[in-house]
Amino acid sequence: MTVLNGTGEAMAKVSRKPTGVRRSAAARSRSQKARAAKRHTSGLLDRIMAALPFTEDQWHKFFLASIIALGLVIAWTVASYAGVPEIARAELAKSASRAGFEVDRVRVTGVERLNEQIVYERVLGEQDQPMPLVEVGEIRERLLELPWVKDARVSRQLPDLLKIDIVEREPHAIVQKPDRLILVDATGHELEAVSREEAPDMLVISGPGAQKQVADLGRLLDAAPALKPQIAAAEWIGNRRWNLTFGTGQMLALPEGDKGPAALVKFAEMDGRNRLIGGKAVAIDMRVPDRAYLRCKDGPCPRGLTAAMAE
Repeated sequence: MTVLNGTGEAMAKVSRKPTGVRRSAAARSRSQKARAAKRHTSGLLDRIMAALPFTEDQWHKFFLASIIALGLVIAWTVASYAGVPEIARAELAKSASRAGFEVDRVRVTGVERLNEQIVYERVLGEQDQPMPLVEVGEIRERLLELPWVKDARVSRQLPDLLKIDIVEREPHAIVQKPDRLILVDATGHELEAVSREEAPDMLVISGPGAQKQVADLGRLLDAAPALKPQIAAAEWIGNRRWNLTFGTGQMLALPEGDKGPAALVKFAEMDGRNRLIGGKAVAIDMRVPDRAYLRCKDGPCPRGLTAAMAE
């Protein structure tokens, strides 16, 4: 727009547009909504905290403890990356060692069949070690590698004693392999090579795959405990069943699978009536259900014995 001044000269008039009413109203609306939301959130949080069974003082203590704990975690993390805990541990170990807290003696208990010297060799590296640096868990793992060791307990007794308590495995039977005899426990775990003279009264187990069946054989023999002391050997046949040999040299053929224990119990009952163990029959076959076949040394078995077995 152009206007004239008093001298008649033209002048330019600048007009400024005022802030829009709509924009101002929108800004006020957003501000009001934000304050309302803040009041609503604050009120809801206050109601939730009021509903909980804690006083305001307890809440302050809780938040303070949380902040302190977070700070300690951060400080420990930073120190760990810097290697501070290991340095402190090493210094503590040195101080303990200077004070006499180091491994000077090793005491081993619970050893009967195992060579005790082998145990000492497994912990020889701990000699003169500061007690705080002795890793009892690692020592235990090394001892569990020994065939005779079923379990081991390792503990420190300050100031200078390392105690080792061994739980040995129990010898259960001898497994006959093509080139040697192996002493095993009730699970078939190998203990050591032996000669027959070293374990004259031990049950001898043979047959391909027999070592894996030692535990099952134990459960089978438990079905007739009165017969167990009289059984000298057991042969695993065809990876499916057992032949048992008594101390008299007589052989008992059992059926496979779950029928084996029942047949053994049946044989125990027949032996109680007819004294089969130590009798004329050199072999008794129980593989056919409800029937027993006898084989005698000098030809056919006596009719009376065969008839008694059929009862």
